[in-house]
Amino acid sequence: MNRDTAEPSRRHLLATAALVPLLPALGVLGGCASAPLSPIQAKETTDTAALTLFNECAAAHGLNGWRRVKDVNVGYRGEWSTLASRVQPERTDTRFRNSLQERLLPAEGLIAQAHTGPAGQKQVLRRLGQGVATGSVEVWYSGRATTDEPLRHTSAMVADTQRLCLLGPLALVDRPQVMKLAGLEQVGDHACERLMVRMVPGLGLSPVEQLVLCIDRRTRLMRRVRFTMDGAAVTRGAVVEVDVSEFQNFQGVEWPTRFRERMRRPVPLLPMHDWQLTGLDLNRGWSAADIGGAQFTGLAQGAARALPGSPAPAG
Repeated sequence: MNRDTAEPSRRHLLATAALVPLLPALGVLGGCASAPLSPIQAKETTDTAALTLFNECAAAHGLNGWRRVKDVNVGYRGEWSTLASRVQPERTDTRFRNSLQERLLPAEGLIAQAHTGPAGQKQVLRRLGQGVATGSVEVWYSGRATTDEPLRHTSAMVADTQRLCLLGPLALVDRPQVMKLAGLEQVGDHACERLMVRMVPGLGLSPVEQLVLCIDRRTRLMRRVRFTMDGAAVTRGAVVEVDVSEFQNFQGVEWPTRFRERMRRPVPLLPMHDWQLTGLDLNRGWSAADIGGAQFTGLAQGAARALPGSPAPAG
């Protein structure tokens, strides 16, 4: 193992070990019995019933409306837990990650993020991979490109997971996946069916990821998503889950507006991140050139429009 790979892994292990004395006080020991994430192997095939459930979930989230979306403009604001920043400091990147303006160009597989925090602005341009390719990522801090590999890798994974949590099954349509049914799970007041997914390529720069979508048995909306995080050395082996709620229908698509993340492995039930949608608008008409550098330009500029009942979007 080279030094570049070993050092992030060592920091991750030391940070996790430092939390062990705190776990009883947090009440997080022995609490993950209902979190199966058994890997699906490459040679397996999708069950017909699993495919039917996925298609029903995609339809419930507004697949027909999603097909008409050309560009997406989103605003978020959230908070990381103190312990999360100790376990995954490269991923949380709290000095630059308080509020977020995000731009998606679905047809071209582009995600652009303008993060703002107490230390300044962080800009991310993520190009999703095609086929088995994992794509690429560029990251700027206060206008200057970084070559720091742990930060670049975790930034790619953050962009992909943010997209997955916002879009749910819509993030997985039109790309071949292997899916299996995996029993039932309760998410708050919602009885859900588990749908296991082998995602290729994975999140960030990972070649493969394992997901579980918890799909409401009544409404067919995704209420929770659980996933591995193998796209960066500093998070490899971790499993987290995000509960999504408070859906609003906008132009035929169901958009969750509240997100609560917790870790399932290696520290079970550790609260990680709580964030909410502050703004959303669609089809401004900007192009890839408007999000391709260290700041948004043209029609991609300007905060996403606040949704009814949502806080004013952060600029």
